[in-house]
Amino acid sequence: MGPEREPAARERVVSGATATTRPRFRLDQPRPPRRRIVPEWDPDAFGRLSERIARFLGTGRFIVWMTVVIILWVVWNVTAPSGLRFDQYPFIFLTLALSLQASYAAPLILLAQNRQDDRDRVNLEQDRKQNERSIADTEYLTREIAALRVGLGEVATRDWIRSELQDALRELEERHEGPRGGSGAPPAHGPGTGDQTDR
Repeated sequence: MGPEREPAARERVVSGATATTRPRFRLDQPRPPRRRIVPEWDPDAFGRLSERIARFLGTGRFIVWMTVVIILWVVWNVTAPSGLRFDQYPFIFLTLALSLQASYAAPLILLAQNRQDDRDRVNLEQDRKQNERSIADTEYLTREIAALRVGLGEVATRDWIRSELQDALRELEERHEGPRGGSGAPPAHGPGTGDQTDR
């Protein structure tokens, strides 16, 4: 019985070893990104860099520096000794450098303009939503003011209450003065008077 148990134990060990070497994927975690041949970059960082370059290209400082560099380039290649000149009279290298700079500047400026258009679109959408909220608030306040005006038409004001109290006081004074008659002496209603009349 001992030799029969040993192969079964070996089979278990072998099957367990293959199970541990098999790669397992966790479903509760994202898979790691695959390596790509094409380099990756952050589009926002690249867009910010292109905007900074486009802003610099649109300043007077860039024009002044470019003019100074071109003047020094031309003066050096005309007046320097022939052994030190790196770009002879037709200035082909200068033309190539300026065309290369222009070919990179145009897409960078277009990219910066596209980002600005996206920002403007978002700002316009936010302004539109803000205007809609302001219109809704204004309509609500207008309805509330109209309801308050209707409600105030039925509410007793201070002047109306004062006039009503004055009218009621006047009526009370007229009632109080009415039974006295013209003489102004109140009629006698005492016990002595009743006894004298009975006698």
